[in-house]
Amino acid sequence: MHNYENCELFNGHWVRDWEPVFYTNTSCLTIPEPRNCFKNGRVDTDFLNWRWKPDACELPRFNGKLFLQNFRGKSMAFIGDSVARNHMESLHCLLSQEETPVNLYEDSEDRILIWYFPDHDFTLTVLWSKFLVKEEEIIINKTNTGHYRLHIDKIGEDWYQNIPSPLDYAIISSGHWFIRKLYLYKDGALLGCVSCDEPNIDKFDFGFALRMSIRTGLKYIKDGDKFKGTTTVLRTYSPAHFENGNWNTGGNCKNTSPFHDLDGNTISLYNESMTMRGVQLEEMERAIKSGLKDRRFEALDVTKAMLMRPDGHPDSHYGKVWMKGYHDCTHWCLPGPIDAWNDLLAAILLKENSFKFN
Repeated sequence: MHNYENCELFNGHWVRDWEPVFYTNTSCLTIPEPRNCFKNGRVDTDFLNWRWKPDACELPRFNGKLFLQNFRGKSMAFIGDSVARNHMESLHCLLSQEETPVNLYEDSEDRILIWYFPDHDFTLTVLWSKFLVKEEEIIINKTNTGHYRLHIDKIGEDWYQNIPSPLDYAIISSGHWFIRKLYLYKDGALLGCVSCDEPNIDKFDFGFALRMSIRTGLKYIKDGDKFKGTTTVLRTYSPAHFENGNWNTGGNCKNTSPFHDLDGNTISLYNESMTMRGVQLEEMERAIKSGLKDRRFEALDVTKAMLMRPDGHPDSHYGKVWMKGYHDCTHWCLPGPIDAWNDLLAAILLKENSFKFN
């Protein structure tokens, strides 16, 4: 046994691991082009030779066979932005080494995707949502601005109405879309804005917008009939590692090895990521204290672990020729460090449900 009961899974470091990866871009044929780093020219492989080691216990390697056995007859949905989908893609690749799933549904906008593992009656769904709450992009002269109106007290119906019923596990996340100009509405009235300079409008930071959106999302999960009996796992913010600029100003991420610890300078450099993480964990704790009825909440706190992995992003190896010159330092290569999220996810659910994964 790995003594999970008293182990803090999210405090640790990356240690060398020379075991072969569970899948490659030839054994998992569904890796999307932008995450298929080796197909798109990445040649270094050392970033694959690390595993996450909690300080107080051993974290077992993912076991797809036992995962599917323990989740037989269950349904799991990943709800969030493209990093949430990145996480689901990792789990899909890990599980597909044990059983080839059936693609049950994919909508025309590629926002809803459902995979089914018939031998284990296990359903894996991804539901796209930028903010979790209701959003409206501001259009000027028929042109998308990338700025949004957020109704921070109303759930995003695009994902909420498509929740599978029943749903056993919901993996939710949010964050990357909040670093932009936002106009916040409550009860249909303008409350204030983020990153705007208009006079006579109350100004808020991105942390406030994220906090209110997470709070609303958790409230609907906590109180809604759709989530009766559901275990909800809130995955904390996944840091980006842009250097020498941002994604649209020449930023890149050319590291080929991890940081070995998080010193004060590193944490200060990525203060935005730690702020996001803090807001998410505080709101989850707030929801738990208000009472959960017949459902459970857990945290998948990946932020500190992933701060140490600037080497895990596609950088320029993401295959979008029409975006030549840009670098992706937000998403994660497959295979890559993101696969550790599923080691942790399995451990959390083992801890919560006393499943026997080993």
